Amino acid sequence: MKIIFGKPYITDKEINEVVDSLKKGWLGKGPKVDKFEKDFSKYTGFKYCVALNSCSAGLFLGLKSFGIGCGDEVITSPMTFAATVNAIVATGARPIFVDVKKNIGIID
Repeated sequence: MKIIFGKPYITDKEINEVVDSLKKGWLGKGPKVDKFEKDFSKYTGFKYCVALNSCSAGLFLGLKSFGIGCGDEVITSPMTFAATVNAIVATGARPIFVDVKKNIGIID
């Protein structure tokens, strides 16, 4: 049996939005991103929201927002995706791997 991990649900509506963006030349930050950020801000109740291109960028931004940088050490699990460590290293900090609880996989 094949199990698909994280298959996106894409309809013609999403495809048409992508085609519209491509035809208008907005491959990065543009009016649709601005609208998304404002709508998401209203939805969450937060004053500010920033759309990013990946969770990796989110991890990096989160670390930087806490002042993590050169000379810092960040504790993480070795049982994680590479992006976790890549974000730590990108800030100039050093990842420190710690043991995890065998039965639940969280930091011990």
